[in-house]
Amino acid sequence: MFQWFNFLLYAVSTAATPGPNNIMSMTNGGHLGFKKALPFNFGIWVGFSLVMILCTLFCATLASYIPLVKMPLLIIGAIYMLYLARSTYKSSSKLKKGTGGSGFISGFILQFVNPKIYIYGIMSMEAYILPYYSQEPLTLLKFAMFLAFIGFAFTLGWSAFGALFNLLFTKYAKIVNTIMSLLLVYCAISLFQ
Repeated sequence: MFQWFNFLLYAVSTAATPGPNNIMSMTNGGHLGFKKALPFNFGIWVGFSLVMILCTLFCATLASYIPLVKMPLLIIGAIYMLYLARSTYKSSSKLKKGTGGSGFISGFILQFVNPKIYIYGIMSMEAYILPYYSQEPLTLLKFAMFLAFIGFAFTLGWSAFGALFNLLFTKYAKIVNTIMSLLLVYCAISLFQ
């Protein structure tokens, strides 16, 4: 029988923790406000959905190669997260309205270099879904979309959090940027633990 509780516990806890999507959504919410950050979040959702479909196809057809692909993805992802951390730390201490990297395309592209969601998709498929539904393509597609929706819901939450605390971000931008940078560095390091 499918382990819904364990699956949902893993999916929700993974989607809710800081990662590139959540941190960038919170930053955009703080910079732009919730409504203006929505295009970025919708880009995340579309890109996330596509990546979940690709992870599902990958896991269903090439399961024996996953150990070979995991380390290069981790390295590329960690380098990208460190780049984001550096960029966040070096950014202006004054948050500006309408900053770049907040549109649909930015959110969409972020998904293809975000190792956290690859690991999220691969682990969800391998550990929870494929053992029960490997011969049911429509069910696998539904699970891929469900995983993407869970991730999208949490990016919206982080974006709303950023918008609510805009005043805090404006007044203490350097401290907030430093904390966000350190969280990204933590995310990059934790990939290898």
